[in-house]
Amino acid sequence: MMPRVLYEDNHLIAVFKPAGILTQGDETGDKCLMDEVKEYLKEKYHKPGNVFLGLLHRLDRPVSGIILFAKTSKGASRLSEQIRSHKLIKIYQALVEGCPKEKKDILINYLKKDKEKNFVEVFDEEEFRPLDLVGSKKESNESDLQYAELSYEVIKSNNKTSLIKIILKTGRSHQIRAQLSHLGQPIVGDIKYGSKQKYQQGEIALCATNLIFKTATTGQEIDLKIEPNFG
Repeated sequence: MMPRVLYEDNHLIAVFKPAGILTQGDETGDKCLMDEVKEYLKEKYHKPGNVFLGLLHRLDRPVSGIILFAKTSKGASRLSEQIRSHKLIKIYQALVEGCPKEKKDILINYLKKDKEKNFVEVFDEEEFRPLDLVGSKKESNESDLQYAELSYEVIKSNNKTSLIKIILKTGRSHQIRAQLSHLGQPIVGDIKYGSKQKYQQGEIALCATNLIFKTATTGQEIDLKIEPNFG
């Protein structure tokens, strides 16, 4: 399948990831987006042998949206620094069950991932505030509790479901899914995190709709946007 390219320059390439497709290969051996983008670059530029493609961030398999890859080591280094310094902005939209009490809020929690179950447990800030974890090496170890922060805003709601906009401050595994479920508003179709409403098989109503970053060499700001399809 030819990837849907949203942006490309000498160092970076952004594509749309459909829900149900892996970002990178795993033990299933299923086709992944990275393989498709490598094949696209190989054919477009007539490159023999292996093609370099740096993974900068991921989206869970059932999630759709914008993914940015690096085509060069310079691109990988410059964009990784933007991610570390929170200068790369990731914005999502989700269709959730019910409606949050607050129409606009910041969620701060601590997350712990069970790797065997591939499930993230959420702790309230008031329940657990390990100051020594924040900004420490432990913060990046998924066996420990991790600080997680996002902000959200309700775009529209009929009380049964609500469309919300989410801006990630930290990029933890299953962060949006786990935090919204903990809030009492699981993402539609996300059975793993408590959704009772059906959605398309292998998908959940979460989409990475907006990615803002600066190019690797010129520093030009790129603002990519797509519209989610939660029909």
